[in-house]
Amino acid sequence: MAQNHGMIEPFEPGQVRDGKISYGCSSFGYDIRVAPEFKVFTNVHNVVVDPKSFDDRSFVDVNADTCIIPPNSFALARTVEFFRVPSDVLVICVGKSTYARCGIIVNVTPLEPSWRGYLTLEISNTTPLPARIYANEGIAQLLFFRGEETPEVVYADREGKYQDQTGVTLPRI
Repeated sequence: MAQNHGMIEPFEPGQVRDGKISYGCSSFGYDIRVAPEFKVFTNVHNVVVDPKSFDDRSFVDVNADTCIIPPNSFALARTVEFFRVPSDVLVICVGKSTYARCGIIVNVTPLEPSWRGYLTLEISNTTPLPARIYANEGIAQLLFFRGEETPEVVYADREGKYQDQTGVTLPRI
């Protein structure tokens, strides 16, 4: 379904490993990759994180093949893949066990029916140690749920504020 409908680009039809954290199509989902574009939160400027008035001084930009997230800290990133969710599908994202076993938690809100764009990933380092994230490798798994009917109003109809996002997208009101 994903390949035939252009839901995921680029699409990897099988699991890719070769010394990497796996990505691609799995038994009942799709393992997504993290792009080499990160926003790592820092307390250098002692600003308050406020979703209604987000201050760009809350983070530092990192563009690299790996990213170190400080202890008990957080980073935003985006996927390598671009998504086009059909109007009768809901997508849930869960972390990969390789990172979860290292205290790295990946949080993503559901991809709603008709949403499209690059997915912004929220990556938390819950440990008291620095944690390394590998770009262009697996970071989380998507699970796809097809509804019996299309919702009356889908994300595109509401002109959702995160529709067609292209990079790491900060909070919007």
